Amino acid sequence: MRRAVRENRGSGRVDAVSQVKIAIVGVGNCASSLVQGLSYYRDAQPDTAIGLMHWEIGGVRPHDVEVVAAFDVDLRKVGKDVAEAIFEKPNCTQVFYAGVPKTGVRVRMGRVLDGVSEHLQDYPEDRRFIVSDQAEASHDQVVAALRDAGAEVLVNYLPVGSEQATRFYAECALEAGVALVNCIPVFIASDPEFAARFEARGLPIIGDDIKAQLGATITHRTLTDLFRRRGVRLERTYQLNTGGNTDFLNMLNQSRLASKKISKTEAVQAVAAQRIAEENIHVGPSDYVAWQNDNKVCFLRMEGKLFGDVPMHLELRLSVEDSPNSAAVSIDAIRCAKLALDRGLAGALEVPSACLMKHPPRQLTDDEAHRRMEQFIRGDVAR
Repeated sequence: MRRAVRENRGSGRVDAVSQVKIAIVGVGNCASSLVQGLSYYRDAQPDTAIGLMHWEIGGVRPHDVEVVAAFDVDLRKVGKDVAEAIFEKPNCTQVFYAGVPKTGVRVRMGRVLDGVSEHLQDYPEDRRFIVSDQAEASHDQVVAALRDAGAEVLVNYLPVGSEQATRFYAECALEAGVALVNCIPVFIASDPEFAARFEARGLPIIGDDIKAQLGATITHRTLTDLFRRRGVRLERTYQLNTGGNTDFLNMLNQSRLASKKISKTEAVQAVAAQRIAEENIHVGPSDYVAWQNDNKVCFLRMEGKLFGDVPMHLELRLSVEDSPNSAAVSIDAIRCAKLALDRGLAGALEVPSACLMKHPPRQLTDDEAHRRMEQFIRGDVAR
């Protein structure tokens, strides 16, 4: 296990602490929030830190996560220090820590494949990706970059619908000997073949499709489970989301949404008392509203039957900043992957995936997933 030395402020004591070195694919809004957070919590204390599900996992605190490599394809980010690239267009998330120090890590040109949707070219430059004219990275170059940087965990933040590109980077992680946290709805951890390959390579993987800290789908799941617990039959429901970031712009291309809709829908279906008829459930993005930037607004409606077949309905409006909502969960996924590496665990990590992802290899209710997640962190359950 790599160790670093940190002075414990106020006590004069020097502590040895775990470190985790990460590589990021896709330096977009989610990466911006994550990197800002690593600095934001640097001087925080566990009793005063706000917005974290766990202050420490396996000895790793938020500021013990270090970015050692990053890949993107946008002209405005490639070649820049990660600390600068996270604030470049088309990123539009809220800046909650502007003073991110230089990392010394420059964003490398990655591989495009299907990572950029053709329809984005119809939008203004400050809203779309501008692909760099640098030569795209080869498989061998990405593998070498991961190894040279000493990366331990690769975090996939590619746009929704990047099926080929995600598989490309998953293959690179396998060859480089790097764990994978798959934050997007391309099914890698929940693909038995890929999961088996990571296990054979001795590498953990957590996925697929990150749950928000308190977002549309986790709220929808919680209410669906509440209906079940209280004996209310859920007959019809929809979740409509609007936003103005590049994720929502990207998802205007319906051909890129298949896995996203499956992931979000199954996350809700998994906790329903009985499966809802396909025509009576709609869970997914609705529209792109440019001026919302990284703010996501969810409109949720649930219709059901109470005692005596008496009808009821619930309507909810949720407004959240999308990318910090994601980063709060990613930072736990990263530390769980590191914990698994240190424990010699390999393959799809079912418990962290069920707790932190919408489309894990095995769905659990959120209460069960939370309980078992705490057991996993303590070492009471293996994976």
